[in-house]
Amino acid sequence: MSETRSYPRRVATEAGEIEFRLMTRADETAVLKFAKALPTHDLLFLPRNISQPKVLSAWINEIERGDITSLLAVKNGEVVGCGTLVRDSHSWSPHVGEIRMVVSLDVRGKGVGRALSQETFALALGAGLEKLSVQMTVDQQAAIALFESLGFKAEALLRDHVRDVSGKKHDIVVLGHNVAQVRAQMEAYGLPGAVGPS
Repeated sequence: MSETRSYPRRVATEAGEIEFRLMTRADETAVLKFAKALPTHDLLFLPRNISQPKVLSAWINEIERGDITSLLAVKNGEVVGCGTLVRDSHSWSPHVGEIRMVVSLDVRGKGVGRALSQETFALALGAGLEKLSVQMTVDQQAAIALFESLGFKAEALLRDHVRDVSGKKHDIVVLGHNVAQVRAQMEAYGLPGAVGPS
């Protein structure tokens, strides 16, 4: 299985052609604009508020250190989505990656989120991770269904885990995917490339 994927790569969606490319420091202004346009509720399942410039700067520092890989979905020069793969090679769970994903309101329901989640999932597989997790608020049914369609299953419910800007608390659901188990099953059936990057 190849460890690398080439970018940029283009994907046709109902929202039109989307370009996926790796995020760099040069994207800071465009990503900040994208983040500020997101509903606050969409930011709750991210560990930090990415609409804050200092948070975005720290995020880019982590990309440059290699702890985070972020893919941008770009339409007509504007960022319309971001899929991020987070790993901590110094933790007790170096085999686990977390996927974080946000998509702008104007392209939702048009296949952009699905394409971005699949691309981010493929990045995680290429990185050799054995398990993946993703978290979101329990009312984000479309996002939950999307990740369940990729084989993720609910593993935990964290009650009152995040608090929005008005002080209201929200539950977070954590979904997990045992990539190593799926890969082993595919290889047992003679389909070694079935879960690998294309």
